[in-house]
Amino acid sequence: MMVAMMVAGDDDDEDGDDGMGSMVLCFSITDHPTFLINRNESDASDHSYSEGDTVPFYANIIGPFHNSRETYAYYELPFCSQDVVKEKKLNLGEMLNGDRLVSTPYKLEFLVDKDLEVLCNKTLSKTDVSKFKRAIEKDYYMQLYYDDLPMWAFIGMLRNEENFSGRIKTEYSIYRHFDFQVFYNKDHVIEVNLRMPRDSFTDITEDKEVDVGFTYSVQWKMTQQSFDRRMEKYIGSSILPHHMSIHHHSITYSSLILLILIISLLTFYLLVLRKDISKNLADVEEDILSYNNQEEIGWKNVHGDVFRFPQHKSLFAAALGAGSQLLIVIVAILALGLLGVFQPYMRGVLWKTLIIVYAVTSLVSGYTSLSFYCQLEGTNWMKNLILAGVLYFGPLFVTFTFLDIVATFYGSTTALPLRAIVMLSLLWIFIASPLLFLGGIIGKTRMSEFQAPCKTAKIPREYCVHSLLSSSDHDCFSSVALTYFQLAVEDHQWWWRSFLCGGSTGLYIYVYCIYYYFERSDMNGFMQISFFFGYMACLTVFDVLLNCFIFLIILLCNEVLRQTQEQ
Repeated sequence: MMVAMMVAGDDDDEDGDDGMGSMVLCFSITDHPTFLINRNESDASDHSYSEGDTVPFYANIIGPFHNSRETYAYYELPFCSQDVVKEKKLNLGEMLNGDRLVSTPYKLEFLVDKDLEVLCNKTLSKTDVSKFKRAIEKDYYMQLYYDDLPMWAFIGMLRNEENFSGRIKTEYSIYRHFDFQVFYNKDHVIEVNLRMPRDSFTDITEDKEVDVGFTYSVQWKMTQQSFDRRMEKYIGSSILPHHMSIHHHSITYSSLILLILIISLLTFYLLVLRKDISKNLADVEEDILSYNNQEEIGWKNVHGDVFRFPQHKSLFAAALGAGSQLLIVIVAILALGLLGVFQPYMRGVLWKTLIIVYAVTSLVSGYTSLSFYCQLEGTNWMKNLILAGVLYFGPLFVTFTFLDIVATFYGSTTALPLRAIVMLSLLWIFIASPLLFLGGIIGKTRMSEFQAPCKTAKIPREYCVHSLLSSSDHDCFSSVALTYFQLAVEDHQWWWRSFLCGGSTGLYIYVYCIYYYFERSDMNGFMQISFFFGYMACLTVFDVLLNCFIFLIILLCNEVLRQTQEQ
């Protein structure tokens, strides 16, 4: 059973203390997503202190270790508290992250050692004992901050012991003493370690009132590490750089594979189809008259219908616009991540950046959707813009509203406060929506006529559905290849299929998530089910729309072919 943890300092200290008699558990930042974004602005703006100065100390959240998004306010458990609890003002990213910083009665003045300082003497009622036992059973942890340095600690420990009769007895204990070891350099706090001695617990197995004296000790030690490098503790651990290098290699390999795929497809189009398409640049009506005298098969029979506009073209253009926006969002986030913008200790910055980038890129959605819709000879441009704006945001809004209601019912900190809801609403009304319409207006005024490498016949050709169904047996590796096979069975209605074939991977992801939740994870409870499958549903829709780049690649190939033939 894991009983304690410390992540804000190194195990090695200058006086050679090996930490015997205490239990210490170090957590890698990469092991748990909830530990990735951790920073708040200190009350002391320059983080410089004199001896005896009060250093900001905050408690953040508590929650079950295996349910990352199920977090609660620190004082949901009957910890020692001040008469007046002060709440730290949070930014939008921190609120979206579920953080709720509050003051605590801990007093860790700068360079002031303390030994067995009394935090409070508390009588735990039966209800309080029951709360602590339930928290220990679910492996609840607490998150603390000292001068922007995060610490995590479990509430207590659970032990299963076998008695003389062979029966298993479960014992619950809470920690009543914390040892803080703080490292400093001149007037700055550099590191902080949190330890719980083995004998510093109180048994609460029986459902009865318990008197507990909570205490803490503080020991200050000098270090030569500079203040501007103190956060390297979180980005320079023995595990994190290795994982980060893997992420860099994965992105590089994926980009190379995508580039090779595009080059291969362009080569295939240019070398294999160029001669066929050059013949089809002639008058389509004349070609139709000569079909009876030719033994043409496959896509050549439907070349006059390949670029016939699809059904529900407004929805198709809106999906293309929303997908283009999401594609830009993911590229921007990956680029910022590679540039080191999202540091492990910067709490809320990922959520905040994601929201802002999504709102700003509404310009791309409006431009792509309406320009393509006009190319498809669409007339109801206002409807198309609204559809582009709500195609992904609508399901996202419904999902988050439901999850927010669930979180509110459970009293979780993941429920957005009113201030966050107002900020998001203003962001949507005054930034995202105007940029969406601005992009649409630009796309409408600057749109060009849709140019295809093949002319379109006036009368659509009939095709056999049973031939189309037989193509599903092909083992294809890309949606572009699937589109070609579809045309090979003489089905010219390829538009939607090229879009949805790539997006079908989203369905696979969701099916795998069902398996992962029940077979591989330790998550449980209705709240965790709601959040896990709710987020994954949004990710599935995201994946479907993101595969608009398959259709864009096809259009790119067609444009290359058209320009090649013109030359």
